[in-house]
Amino acid sequence: MTKEEKAYDAIVLGAGAAGMFCAATAGQRGRRVLLLDHAGQPGKKILISGGGRCNFTNLHTAPDRYLAQNPHFAKSALSRYTPADFLALVESHGIAWHEKTLGQLFCDESAKQIVAMLLEECAKGGVDLQCGEAIRSVDHADGLFRVSHGDNTAQAPALVIATGGPSIPKMGATGFAYDLARQFGLKVVQPRPALVPLTLPAEDALFRDLSGVSTEVIARVNGKGGGKVAFREAALFTHRGLSGPAILQISSYWQRGDTITTQFLPDREEGWLKTLKRERPKAGLRKVLSEDLPDRLAEALCERLGLSGDLGNLSDKALAAAEARLARWPFVPNGSEGFAKAEVTAGGIDTSGLSSKTMEARKVPGLYAIGEAVDVTGWLGGYNFQWAWASARAAGLAL
Repeated sequence: MTKEEKAYDAIVLGAGAAGMFCAATAGQRGRRVLLLDHAGQPGKKILISGGGRCNFTNLHTAPDRYLAQNPHFAKSALSRYTPADFLALVESHGIAWHEKTLGQLFCDESAKQIVAMLLEECAKGGVDLQCGEAIRSVDHADGLFRVSHGDNTAQAPALVIATGGPSIPKMGATGFAYDLARQFGLKVVQPRPALVPLTLPAEDALFRDLSGVSTEVIARVNGKGGGKVAFREAALFTHRGLSGPAILQISSYWQRGDTITTQFLPDREEGWLKTLKRERPKAGLRKVLSEDLPDRLAEALCERLGLSGDLGNLSDKALAAAEARLARWPFVPNGSEGFAKAEVTAGGIDTSGLSSKTMEARKVPGLYAIGEAVDVTGWLGGYNFQWAWASARAAGLAL
């Protein structure tokens, strides 16, 4: 060992949510841990998450709220480190929190508190944190991993890949985890943007003109990846297409060529337009729709339906057809806004090569992969953070 080469029990690559929590867990168990990140500061994605307040977990966490080629892989880690466990840690640091909606927990004040908490936990474990250190090479021989970073070299019998996926590249995100996984013979499930706005073709320009308009819908996807999944949340029209929580959720299941259907007015029962025709024959369809929808959206929908005038002058058949279309309005996106706008990455290091209990590579003893780098992708709303904590804990206890 050269003078510059330091020895550790474990080297963790990536000082994000998973990397910091894994390093802290191992360090507090007496392991000598080196935590490296090429970025100038740790937890950069944490700081921008949840509008700066960090949606740090979800009370409704369950394996069926994650996408993966192996839907059973996440069960072990998630069952052994729960939202209640992480919440207890948050409260032990005096961080005030609130439930916003649908089980989503946020800091009352700032995401900076979560980063500070993780750094404090790392300090408790004596973790050697080095940021702004570009990884020049990673080698493995004689049971040791050697990492050249900056002007230094470190060695350890264990190496943890926690560098995430390529979503939000302006934050420094890259596909480094996949290159490293392939170097060691691990397979990679094709990465793709997830929780991402979708773009619409020119024929839907009418809806693109509604930029900024939002309404509650039930969104579904008709295609290979969608199955029976449906999300009832807000959809937002943008100058490029569709966004908002309902669309971000469904985007993780969408594949090119699939049709997205949105159910406008999800609380209306079948036959509601015919009932209104009898009750208010002189009411116009646009006026009726604008009572529950934004005016500009009501106008656009009427224009697309090709219906105008009073309800009393419209046939029951025409109203039934309008109802049916409003309940399953089809959009065929021509793409997404890509990794630049994706909150997370779907796909990643194939779980078939990892232990679900420890996150260790089956064929490369001492090599671990955790967090977003792995082919486990959660729904919007704190699920991906909970996977980061749970997978990090699993690896940290095994190091």
